[in-house]
Amino acid sequence: MKIAVMGLGIAAQVMYLPLLARRRDLFVLSAVCDLDDAHAARIGGELGVTAYGDPTALLDRGGFDALIVLTNGTHAPLVRAALDRGYWVLCEKPLAYSRAELDAIPADARLMVGYMKQYDPASQRMAEVLHEAGGPESVRHLDVTVLHPSSESQLLFAKVRASHPSPEALAPYAEVDEKAVTTALGPRAPQRLRRLYSQVVLGSLCHDMALMRMFTGPPTGVDHVAVWPDDVFPPSVEANGDLAVGRYSLRWHYLPGYPSYQERVIIHHEHGSLELDFASPYLMNTPTTLTSVTRIGTTERRIVFRDIAEAFERQLVAFHRFATQDEPPLTGRDGALSDIVTAQRIVRRLAESAGLPIGGEAATPEASPDVGAPPAASPETSPTTT
Repeated sequence: MKIAVMGLGIAAQVMYLPLLARRRDLFVLSAVCDLDDAHAARIGGELGVTAYGDPTALLDRGGFDALIVLTNGTHAPLVRAALDRGYWVLCEKPLAYSRAELDAIPADARLMVGYMKQYDPASQRMAEVLHEAGGPESVRHLDVTVLHPSSESQLLFAKVRASHPSPEALAPYAEVDEKAVTTALGPRAPQRLRRLYSQVVLGSLCHDMALMRMFTGPPTGVDHVAVWPDDVFPPSVEANGDLAVGRYSLRWHYLPGYPSYQERVIIHHEHGSLELDFASPYLMNTPTTLTSVTRIGTTERRIVFRDIAEAFERQLVAFHRFATQDEPPLTGRDGALSDIVTAQRIVRRLAESAGLPIGGEAATPEASPDVGAPPAASPETSPTTT
C-alpha cells in the first residue's frame, strides 16, 4: 500500500515513520507533509520521498492509496478532504472537537481512528478474559488512573526535531479549531474550560474512553467532575458515573516531574479483577502488563500476561487489513462520536458544578450513539503469548 503521512511532529518521528520502515512488507512511504515546509523537506529528503508544505497540494497531487493524519487540533476537515478524494485514512485521535464536524463523514467511511491502546495485545487479552468471566454484565467497577509526566521528560531519548510553521500557515487551522470548540461548548465558555476540553479530555483521556468502549461500552452518564488546582494547567481531573452495568472512575494527573508515565486500568468483576499497567506510549515494544486475579476453591490464582508486540505496529497492520480485506477497525466515525459526546458530558458537569457558562452542543448532549457491544477478540486478531 502506498501511503502518505501528514504532520511530522512527535508521533510521526518517534512511532509512525520508524514503523512504516519496519513494515515494508505492507507499506511503501510515498510522501510526507508538514506546514513547516523546510521541516518537511528535510525529513522527505532523508527518506527519499516527495515533501509538501501544503496539505491540499498533497491531496490533489496524489500518487498514494492511504493517508495517515498526525496533525494538531481537529482532524475532521483534512479527513473529509482525503475521504472525498477516495483515500483510505488512519487519523490519530481526536477525530474532531465537535459533533457537527462529523455530519459530513458517513459511518461507513474509509476511516480508522487511531487509539493504539485498543490494539495493545494486553488490552485485547483483557477483553477476551472479561468475556470469559461473563462480559460487561459482570463488571462492578472500572477504574482508571493516569500519572502523566511532561512530554519533554518522556522524550529525552528521542531527539525529536521540532516543526515551526509560520503564523500565516497556522492561522487558518487555528481558526478552524476555535470555531469547532465554540460549536462544542458555546461562545461564553471560559478559555480554561476550552483548553481542558480540547487538550486534556479529547487530547489524552480519550484513550481511556476508547478502552472503556472496548471493555464495557461507553458510559451512560457523568455524576461528578473535579479539576484542581485552579492555578495550574494542565490540572488534575477526576470524573465518575454509570456504565450500562456498574460504575467507572477516571483520574488523570499531569505531574511534570513524575519519574515515569503510568496508566492503570482496573476492572473489578463478579469473579475477580483484571488490571492493565501501561508504560509510556513513546517506548516501543515495551510490554503492557495484564494481571488477572481469580479464585479456584481455596486458591487465589494470579496470572500475568505480557507481550512485546508493539501496539502502534498492530494498529498499522489492522489499518492495512481494513483497506485490503475490509476488516472493520475497532474505532471508526461512530466510536469517535461517542467519545466526543462523553467529553462534552464531562465538561458540562464541571461547568454546572463550578457555575461556569456552557453552551453549544455540550449544553444539550445527545445520547451516545449505538456502536454495538464491546467486541470480543476473535481468533484471527488475538495475539499469541510470547
